[in-house]
Amino acid sequence: MHDFEWIIALLMGAALLAMLARRIGAPYPALLALGGMALAFWPGSPKWTLDPELALTLFVAPVLMDTAYDASQRDLRANWRPVAGLVLAAVGTTVIGVALVCRWLIPAMPWAVAVAIGAIVSPPDAAAATAVMRQLHLPYKVLNILEGESLLNDASALIIYRLALVTMMAGPLSFGTLAPMLLLTVFGSIAAGVLCSYLLRPLTGGTEHAPTALIIQFSCTFGVWILAEKAGLSGILTVVAFAMVSARRGGPTMPARLRVPIFAVWETVVFVLNAFAFVLIGLQLRPIWQRLGASGTHQEAVIFALVVLGVTVMARFAWVMTYSAFTARHSGLAQSARTHPAWAGGLVLSWAGMRGIVTLAAAFSVPERLPDGAAFPYRDLILLSAFAVVFGTLVLQGFTLKPLIRWLRMEDNDPVAQEVRNGRTQIYQALLASIENDQSFPAALLRKEYQAVVDLNSKEHVTLPLDEVPGGPLRRQAIAVARDKAVELREQDVIGDHAYRLLIQELDWAELSAGGNVED
Repeated sequence: MHDFEWIIALLMGAALLAMLARRIGAPYPALLALGGMALAFWPGSPKWTLDPELALTLFVAPVLMDTAYDASQRDLRANWRPVAGLVLAAVGTTVIGVALVCRWLIPAMPWAVAVAIGAIVSPPDAAAATAVMRQLHLPYKVLNILEGESLLNDASALIIYRLALVTMMAGPLSFGTLAPMLLLTVFGSIAAGVLCSYLLRPLTGGTEHAPTALIIQFSCTFGVWILAEKAGLSGILTVVAFAMVSARRGGPTMPARLRVPIFAVWETVVFVLNAFAFVLIGLQLRPIWQRLGASGTHQEAVIFALVVLGVTVMARFAWVMTYSAFTARHSGLAQSARTHPAWAGGLVLSWAGMRGIVTLAAAFSVPERLPDGAAFPYRDLILLSAFAVVFGTLVLQGFTLKPLIRWLRMEDNDPVAQEVRNGRTQIYQALLASIENDQSFPAALLRKEYQAVVDLNSKEHVTLPLDEVPGGPLRRQAIAVARDKAVELREQDVIGDHAYRLLIQELDWAELSAGGNVED
């Protein structure tokens, strides 16, 4: 019962911290980090542990599925150069920089352990940054780059991390072994994710019962990750490919009465997983601190963790600002033609490199023992460094990102709003065409209602009317036509994925207000 009471208290505490974060305009993971730190030294806190092999599966798989499902494939293609730079070069720069400094501080540390530390702290958690940026209407391109980075930087970092672990557990790898392994991991993972999406489609789309659909979705998410890991592939790349293909193939056919509650549950699960990740890492700090105290290495360990934090922040800053300066010089655009200086966008991207749940989960997943039974070297230092980087970046950057953006006075040209207006006009015109030949009284009311929306749409923000009028079935049939039109506009790249989701959200609420879905 004691553990159950703690779980309830921790969930309530996480909810209160999230409410406070929204009130002060800070990313909620920053306050969760503060809560985790406080919990580490709270008298009587529970002694919970987590199987290292379970950490990545439990915390990363569903979070990544949720992020990748909402990803904009069009925007990812449009920004592939800066995204690739962050995913490959920025992560690589961080790994190399941190590994070199770790070896310099502790010459006895094996290279594999130093590289593992660099890989663990290298992937930023864009969710924390975008939570702040969406409140401030930052330029759309900057948001897209961060969101695209968040999909793939975890994969590049964790592939390096796994290679370091293999080296530590089984010995060094030759280039002849390493190159085929990397190629198989990358391309095999993508192919596996796409294949799983097609094979599991009859299962994931085979029910209109929300609880059943949710159980199937979570089971498939964990199942795809586990199968990829068992096959020696990248769970992250496999889940990303699985989610993005599933969103394109299954999303449009999901009825509103499923989509609305399912999306709400996924958002809640991601929040709970973030909360428990910080709780669990916080609970590990006390025994780590006690062991370090017993060995008399408190001060050295803290200095080491702070240096790793500093190198992590500086490595990202160095790469992003160098890339921004290079692209500004060779882009061929005059400064007057840009909406903001190139260095301003680079500065925001540099400072938005907050670490989060992936870093915590990766640190947790470090095995406690080597194959010969010896303790994994420097595991306590790895966990302490990971928490220091997550805590330091979330608190330092999380609470200062908003003032930085305001100081830079960066403005968004809001292309999504324009796409929504254009898409809404075409959708309503399709609605009108679908009931043009219906001379019934309900159809006449709907024509008047929808024509008013078309007339107003170019002047101000409007949403699909939710008032119930006679002819609910007719309204639902018209909404089905509108949803098909939205899918068509997205497939033709008339609107992007973000505009598409906003329009579908309008249609979902309208469908629910009309009494269900077309199949009723």
